[in-house]
Amino acid sequence: MALPSFTDDFPGWYQEVVRQADLAENSLVRGTMVIKPAGYAMWEAIRDALDVRFKETGHQNLYFPMFIPLRLLEREKEHVEGFAPEFAMVTHAGGEELAEPLVVRPTSETIIWDTYAKWVQSYRDLPLLYNQWANVVRWELRPRLFLRTTEFLWQEGHTAHETEEEAWEEARRMLEAYRQVAEDVMAMPVFLGRKTPAERFPGAVETFTIEALMRDRKALQAGTSHYLGQNFAKAYGVQYLGRDGEQHFAEATSWGASTRLVGGLIMAHGDEKGLRLPPRVAPIQVVVVPIFRNDEERARVLGETQRLAETWRAAGLRVKADDRDDLRPGYKFADWELRGVPVRVEIGPRDLDASQVTIVRRDTGAKSEVGLDAVAATLTGLQDEIQRALFDDALAFRDAHTTRVRSYDELRDAIEDPGGFVIGGWCGDAVCEAKVKAETKATIRFLPFEPEPADGPCVVCAQAAVDTAAWAIAY
Repeated sequence: MALPSFTDDFPGWYQEVVRQADLAENSLVRGTMVIKPAGYAMWEAIRDALDVRFKETGHQNLYFPMFIPLRLLEREKEHVEGFAPEFAMVTHAGGEELAEPLVVRPTSETIIWDTYAKWVQSYRDLPLLYNQWANVVRWELRPRLFLRTTEFLWQEGHTAHETEEEAWEEARRMLEAYRQVAEDVMAMPVFLGRKTPAERFPGAVETFTIEALMRDRKALQAGTSHYLGQNFAKAYGVQYLGRDGEQHFAEATSWGASTRLVGGLIMAHGDEKGLRLPPRVAPIQVVVVPIFRNDEERARVLGETQRLAETWRAAGLRVKADDRDDLRPGYKFADWELRGVPVRVEIGPRDLDASQVTIVRRDTGAKSEVGLDAVAATLTGLQDEIQRALFDDALAFRDAHTTRVRSYDELRDAIEDPGGFVIGGWCGDAVCEAKVKAETKATIRFLPFEPEPADGPCVVCAQAAVDTAAWAIAY
């Protein structure tokens, strides 16, 4: 089935790619999804890359319950107000009404910090560097597979520190871990920065973010890291005896990334034929398509195909031999292009007679004939080459759709065309921020880490700018 137009119907294209590539499908409850093996393998690659970096920076995994007493959330006022519209609550269980409603985990700061109060007594108990892999539930009004679902998979780090400086350093360090995975593993270039007060995580003192650009010129928040200060420590009584003999409240961070990164992969690299997967996250890096016309050729080609595939697997490649008899080679070519496999190898009788194979790159479509003795090295080298090429292509697209403006007219025009990130001065007033959102649907996606006065006035009100802001329409 042909895909909707990549250029004219990007939402339709996205939905059909997810469906036809067997990544996920809607489940029985509105906003929930079944993640199919191909989609889950992509998530596993991202998850494993993050997990390695978490552990390299001294963090340990643990797990907390998904049911949280409502009273816990109500102890941090700003936090509960931020999440209340998304709560899913359990009010009945075991055939009876519960004495106290339970919230199905929207995030875990509350239950974790209530527990940390029992774990922390002295500065010697700090820092606590913990992460959990879990599912969360946030009642989503406009669901879209991977991007916004009522239930999704994620990781959430929750750390407690002795000093403010340690917590700030932790929040920045974990944002760097997200950047590494986004750029080095997913080949998805990102901007790093901080959120405005209106866009911060509920209860945070500061929220840091990585922001990517999708091929429809919309931004995607790909990971966030929060400096929480002492807000949660004070709300849940996490105090410790300091080195000075006095009681102090712990300093906190939290940070998270979710299965929306799978949606980011699709939208950052896709084209009119479907997926284009970076080799480091591709469940299959090389697909081998045998070509034959009769039983004699079939036996010969399939035998050599299996032998070569095993050789390439031994070289460390993830290889699939497509030996489906009921499909023509042309159909298989299109099918694997849709699924985004980085490299296709074609093997027929003539190739074997010439001791060669035909190699086709998914990212560029370039074909080459390679001798059998050089194929393993060629395929291995192509993985890094394609990984870099996809990053460079996405970076060029983002740079072509990043515009600097100096007036409100320029801002509105740039948001409309070419879209993407629009950068200009901001006075810091939430009124100007809200005006842009109301009139263009664009929000401030990030500010520089340190306040950076713009080269010019606020592009909204023309008053003096106190910061440089990047606006975009976002998912």
